[in-house]
Amino acid sequence: MRPTIQAAIIDLDGTMVDTLGDFEVALNRTLADLDLPPVTRSLVERTVGKGSEHLIRSVLAHQLALPEAGVSACVTVDALYEPAWQRYQHHYLRCNGQHSALYPGVQDALKALSEAGIPLACLTNKPLSFAKPLLAAKGIDGYFTQVFGGDSFERKKPDPLPILKTCEALGTALAQTLMVGDSSNDAQAAHAAGCPVVLVTYGYNHGRPVQETPAAAWLDSLALLPAWLQAKNT
Repeated sequence: MRPTIQAAIIDLDGTMVDTLGDFEVALNRTLADLDLPPVTRSLVERTVGKGSEHLIRSVLAHQLALPEAGVSACVTVDALYEPAWQRYQHHYLRCNGQHSALYPGVQDALKALSEAGIPLACLTNKPLSFAKPLLAAKGIDGYFTQVFGGDSFERKKPDPLPILKTCEALGTALAQTLMVGDSSNDAQAAHAAGCPVVLVTYGYNHGRPVQETPAAAWLDSLALLPAWLQAKNT
């Protein structure tokens, strides 16, 4: 009998690495360049997860509406988006990984899964040019046979396309490939693609408890995943 789960696709931000510090620093340096007020960490936490474009547009809309911004009503998100995106890329690439950390148990989980012969892919909405250096900086890039970012395909999670393409690259069946993430984006994409999904409880889920999102399991630590997977495959 073939194992129930033959491979795993793992999200990055909020699942393996706590990157709020990197986001906060890059965004505030970008906002300073645009003479806009700094962003709060709580806003960043509620906004990340749907790709850098969505993040920047959401933050610009919020900051422009602040009374202390002091900007004319004719200054729009669309007008500021391109310079903001350029400055954000500049700043993020320079602080990438410097203000972030692996969540407890991540290294042990990846090691155990690899030793068990489970092929791993990293699938994130983060641009690939940000994702690959971050994985390398945290010493976990060697665990993944495939790495895909938010700009690797035509659409991002929660669209199922990135999961479909990742399974194709892994050469595994959808129903036998586990999606591991921290948010409703990951779960919606997995459900639409026909993959089982496990969610961690400590990440970024747009300000909502992740347990509200249907999943095969909700784990308080990624370190619990190998044992869960072993039980699933027994």
